[in-house]
Amino acid sequence: MDVTEQINQLEADLLELGSLLEKAERKRVQDVLKQEQKKVEKELAVKRQLKEKQARREADTSAASKAAYTVKINNYAWDQSEKFVKIYLTLKDVHKIPSENVEVNFTERSFSVLVKDLDGKNHQMTILNLLCPIDEKDSYKKIKTDMVLVMCKKQTTKKWDCLTTVEKQAIEKDKPNVDENADPSDGLMNMLKKIYSEGDDEMKRTINKAWSESQEKKVQGGGGGDDMMDL
Repeated sequence: MDVTEQINQLEADLLELGSLLEKAERKRVQDVLKQEQKKVEKELAVKRQLKEKQARREADTSAASKAAYTVKINNYAWDQSEKFVKIYLTLKDVHKIPSENVEVNFTERSFSVLVKDLDGKNHQMTILNLLCPIDEKDSYKKIKTDMVLVMCKKQTTKKWDCLTTVEKQAIEKDKPNVDENADPSDGLMNMLKKIYSEGDDEMKRTINKAWSESQEKKVQGGGGGDDMMDL
């Protein structure tokens, strides 16, 4: 018998004891009924507390279970117009759940998305350090077939090179350092010297041959070109 059934039985006992107590006329019988009544009331209070504890445990377990099934949204793309940066989140059947289950929050430099109870899971995404500030009040969401569209309102019409400052820094880091005033041929020469110094004998012979042939084309009637070792 589970706790709920035990509570029901005790409540029925208490009701009947009350009925009997109203009908009892002899004091000794009344005293016995009152004692039994107090005993049942005490047991009933214990069972009710036990039921409340079980309910709290079940609620905590349910909440923990839901938290464990929160997954990160990784499938997205972005585009922009003059006024908006648009982020496309692909989520199958998202248009079939209530719109209030899709929560999007904006700040000037970030946004977060939480899609609740889609296929038994919560789906979450947070983008921090947006490349440029946005107007959170005029930013909004659109729910389309199998997709959530996040519309970030630009504060200016400036074109974004990427979505976040982190991406911008990574791009800048990967760019080669170029001296605008340098002779382009210097860069090629430096590259050849590096390959020559690090190459094996066959590589050095190949480079020397190519270098000599190129020099011969430049100097009419000249002999073989300089050796790369002299560069």
